[in-house]
Amino acid sequence: MSDQDSGPKRETFTSFFGLLMTMIGVAVGLGAVWRFPYMVGKFGGAAFVLFYMAIVFFVGIPALMAEWTLGRYTRRGTLGSYERGGFPGGKYVGAFLFFIVFWATGYYSNAVGWVGFHALGEFLNAFGVNLNAAAILPPQKGFNLTSFLLQLMMTGFVIFTCGIVLIKGLRKGIEKASKWIVPTLFIILIILIIRSVTLPGASEGIKWYIGGFRFSELTPSVMAAALGMAFFSMSLGGTFMVIYGSYLNKKANLPRNAILTGIGASTAGILAGFVIFPAVFSFGLEPDSGPGLIFSTLPKTFALMPVGWLFGLLFFLGLFGAAYLSAVAAFEVLVGGAVDNSRIERKKVVFFICGTVYVLAIPPMINFKIFLPWDLIFGSGMQ
Repeated sequence: MSDQDSGPKRETFTSFFGLLMTMIGVAVGLGAVWRFPYMVGKFGGAAFVLFYMAIVFFVGIPALMAEWTLGRYTRRGTLGSYERGGFPGGKYVGAFLFFIVFWATGYYSNAVGWVGFHALGEFLNAFGVNLNAAAILPPQKGFNLTSFLLQLMMTGFVIFTCGIVLIKGLRKGIEKASKWIVPTLFIILIILIIRSVTLPGASEGIKWYIGGFRFSELTPSVMAAALGMAFFSMSLGGTFMVIYGSYLNKKANLPRNAILTGIGASTAGILAGFVIFPAVFSFGLEPDSGPGLIFSTLPKTFALMPVGWLFGLLFFLGLFGAAYLSAVAAFEVLVGGAVDNSRIERKKVVFFICGTVYVLAIPPMINFKIFLPWDLIFGSGMQ
């Protein structure tokens, strides 16, 4: 059975550029921006980068090609590809992965909403309005009505806009959005790097980040973390890249596309470190990891800069774009899977999926600890 005959006719990418931007867009998420740079600085500097890139090229890229091949061959996403691909128990494997993504997407939509709220806060700072952006973070204990309502609003915005993109489908929705957002992200990173590395004392941050080849710090646990980070940074796991692989045509050059996707996703994470740590060290602040770095340390850094609101706005807009495209991919796993396995119109499926995910996003708004298990799915650095 050829891949052409193994499933229904479906959309394919309009261009190589659109394909590449879409694949990089889904690969670059929150974890690549706030988790990867910190891991580099703390665990081996340039040695960690070399080890990580080796994993990307020798493990990540072949794995990415395998997921694309499965999707292209079966013309299905997670929910149907494993069964059509002849995997033992494939029907149940696909259903399990689909279920996991369903639950995790609510959590991730919340995280994207946090970033959007911080971008809004930086914008309002230009007009002298001090928005307490930290108020949107869910409390680790108890219930906070203000935090809950803010999260409800921002998560709703994220899910609503994802729904608009998804209704338009691959070419007019996902691919078109990626062709704008991904280049903009890299332009923003370059602008911010220029500003960050020219700050007084920025060299200390660069030294902490990639200074030296500290191979002694590459312990087995760190190597395992690098392996996990490589998979997270390329969105591997049998879900996102399988559904996107189902939109590849027969002529798509999988090795070339996989190599460029790996390079693009890794580059975004490396560049983010050159934005973050020179600025943090320039103002005498301590580097942190996860949300502490992004939602606490960096806003303080931007506040100390001349016209800091502008650089803060650019940073959080770029981060929002990266996180948003990963959220779109998560929703596409759900929408594409439901459409492939039913005769329901795509628009109706989008409404149902988005509404259900919005409901599933509510419990984590109330209790922060509910978020933590889903970090293993998205690698967003919450732990």
